Amino acid sequence: MQCGVFILPVFACPGSESLACARNRTQCGKISNMDMTRTPLARVLSPVAKLMPRKLGARINAVLMLFFVFALAVILLTLYVGHQLEGGAAAINDAGSLRMRTYGLAFRLHQMFDGTLPRDMATAEARQLMDEFETTLNRLENGDPDRPLFLPREPRVARQMRALRHEWDAGLKPQIERLLTVRDDAERRRLIARLDATVQRYVPMANELVLLVEQSNAHHTYLMYVFQNGLVAFSLFGTLLLIYLFNTLVIRPVETLKTGIGRMAESDFGVRLPVVTRDEFGELATGFNRMADHLQDLYATLEQRVTEKTRSVEEKNRELALLYGIAAYLAEPSTTEAACKGVLLRLCSLLDASGGVVRLVNAATRELEIVAGHNMSDTFLKAETRLPVGTCLCGSAAMQGAALTFDLSRQPGGTGLLMNCVRDGHAAMAAIPIGSKNQMLGLFTLFFPTGRTIEAHELRLLEAIGQHLGVAIENLRLAHREKEMAVSEERNLLAQELHDSIAQSLAFLNIQAQMLQGSLREGRPDAAAAELANMREGIQESYDNVRELLVHFRIGADHAELDDAVRSALEKFEGQTGIRTAFSKSGDGMVPAATSTIQVLHIIQEALSNVRKHAGATKVEVGLHGGADGLRISVRDDGRGFDPRGVTEEAGSHVGISIMRERAHRIGARLDVDSAPGRGTAVTLALPPMNSQG
Repeated sequence: MQCGVFILPVFACPGSESLACARNRTQCGKISNMDMTRTPLARVLSPVAKLMPRKLGARINAVLMLFFVFALAVILLTLYVGHQLEGGAAAINDAGSLRMRTYGLAFRLHQMFDGTLPRDMATAEARQLMDEFETTLNRLENGDPDRPLFLPREPRVARQMRALRHEWDAGLKPQIERLLTVRDDAERRRLIARLDATVQRYVPMANELVLLVEQSNAHHTYLMYVFQNGLVAFSLFGTLLLIYLFNTLVIRPVETLKTGIGRMAESDFGVRLPVVTRDEFGELATGFNRMADHLQDLYATLEQRVTEKTRSVEEKNRELALLYGIAAYLAEPSTTEAACKGVLLRLCSLLDASGGVVRLVNAATRELEIVAGHNMSDTFLKAETRLPVGTCLCGSAAMQGAALTFDLSRQPGGTGLLMNCVRDGHAAMAAIPIGSKNQMLGLFTLFFPTGRTIEAHELRLLEAIGQHLGVAIENLRLAHREKEMAVSEERNLLAQELHDSIAQSLAFLNIQAQMLQGSLREGRPDAAAAELANMREGIQESYDNVRELLVHFRIGADHAELDDAVRSALEKFEGQTGIRTAFSKSGDGMVPAATSTIQVLHIIQEALSNVRKHAGATKVEVGLHGGADGLRISVRDDGRGFDPRGVTEEAGSHVGISIMRERAHRIGARLDVDSAPGRGTAVTLALPPMNSQG
C-alpha cells in the first residue's frame, strides 16, 4: 500500500467517486497538475514511508520519536567520549608522574651514598617516594571514579600496565629495598649501577604507557569531533527533513483543501479533492468529495426544489386563506343554514368539487337531515333528505366521527344508497364530520366528477373546517336558546307583575260587579252608586298599572344612559303620583353593561311602584354611588314602612320584592331591603365591578 507521508501527493479521483470525477475531469486536473512529479528525496524516502503508520498523528509522532532517539544517541555517545577523554587525561598525568618519581628515587639514593644527604633523611624520603609510586600504580590499575581517572580499556594499554607493575614489583622495588639496607660500599656501588640500569629500562616503559594513553585520547578526540560535527549536520538535516515532512503531511494537504473550499465558495460544485492517503487528510478529502457530490445534486435540482416549495407554500397559503375566510365568515351573525351553505360553497370552489351537501343530526330522531346543498339533483336531495346514523358511507362517518373517502367508480351497479351518488355522475366523495366538544353534530359531503385522491393535508384542513363549523353551529344554537330563555324569563316576570297588579285589580272589580248586580236586583240605588264608584276607582287603578307596565318595559329602549333614564323615570313618577323625588350621583360614574342597565332600571321602576302602591310616602330619594367596589343604587322613601320578616309571597303581598331579587340575581348583584314600621323603606342594589360581572 502506498502511503503519502514522504511522497508528494499525486492527485487522482477516488474509486468511489469515479463517475463524478469522470464528469468533472477538467476540474480535477486543475487541482492535481500542481503535484504531478515526485522529488528525488521522495524517491529515496519512499521505502521508509511504507513502514510508517497510516494515521497522520501517528506519523508525526513516529518521525519526532525517531528524531529524538537519534539525537539522544549522538548526545550520549558524545558524553561517553568526553568521559573517556577526561579519564584518559588524568591517567596521562599519573603515568607521566611515574617517570619523575623513578628519577627522584634514583636521585635520593645517589645523594644518600654520596653523603650529600643524611642517610636517615634520604631513607625517609626514598620510602615516601616508594609509597607514592605504589599508590600511583594502584590508581592506574584500579582507576579513580571520583576524579575521574582510568586507563583506556585497550589490550595494549593493559599489557603495558602489567609490564610496569611487574618491573616495579620484581626489579625496581626489590633493588631499592636492598640498597636501603646494605652496608658494604662495594656492594652499594654494584647495586647503584644495577639500579641505574633498571631505571633506564623502566622510564621508557612508563613513557610508552603515556604514549599509548595519548594515542587513545587522540582517537577519542577524533570521535568527539566526528560526533559533534555529525550532531550539527543531523540538526541541520533533521530540521530540513521535518520541514519537508510537515510540508508534505500537513501544509500541502491543507493548501489543497483550501483551494477546493475556495472553488466551492465560488459555486464550482464540480471540484473534487484527490484521496492518496488513508490518514485524516484522506478522510477529509473523502468527506469533502461527498459533500461536493451532495451540493452538486442539490444545485442541479435547486430550481425544481424551489418550484416544489413554492407550490407547497402557495397551497398552504391558499388553505390558510380559506381557513381564515371561513373562520371570519362563521364569526358573522347568521343562521345555521346560511353558515352551512357558505362553508360548502367555499370548499367546493377550493377543492374543485362538483357538489356537496351538509347534514346535521336530529337529536330527536337520530337521523342526518340535509340542511344545505350545492349543485345536487332534486332526485338525490329527495332520496337522502333524511338518513339514519350508521347508514351508508355518510352515516358511518357520522357514527365513527372520522373523515372517510370513497371511489364511487368501483361501486357495483344497482346496490346500496351510494347509487344515488353514482346516478348523479359523481366519481369520488369525501365525508367530513362536523363536531364540537367531542359531540357529533353532523357532517358535510363533497362530490368530485373524477377519481380524485384527497391528500392527507387536505383531509386535515377539512377536519379543521368541520370543527370550526361545529363550533359555529353550537354557538348559534346556544344563542337561540339564550334568546328563548330570556323571552321565557321576561314572560315569567311579566306574569308576576300582572298577577301583582292588574290581576288583583280585576279580581276586585269582579267582586264589585257582583255586588253591583246584587244591589240593582234588590233595588238599592245608593249602594249600587257606591259600588259603581268603587268600580270606577278600580278601573282607574288598573289603567294606571297598565301605563306603568308599558313605561316599565319601554324604558330600556328609550334611554341609553343610566342616570338620564333614572331622572326620566323619577319625573314621570312625580308627575303621575305627586310624590316629590330627588336624585343624587357621586363617585366615578361607572356605567354597567347594557343588559345590566336594563335590569337596574326595572328594579328601580319596581321599587317606585311599591312606593306608590304601599308606602304612602311624601318624598322619594334615588342615589347612585360608584367606587372601586362597584356601583351602589339606593331608593329611599319616608312612608309608613313595613316589617320585611312578615312579607310572604304566599300571602299575595309585595310580590315586587321577589321580582326585584330575581332581576338582581340575573345580573350578579345583591339586593337589600331595610324597613321598619313608621320609618320608611330603603332598597339598596349593589353591583360588583364590571371586570367581575358575568
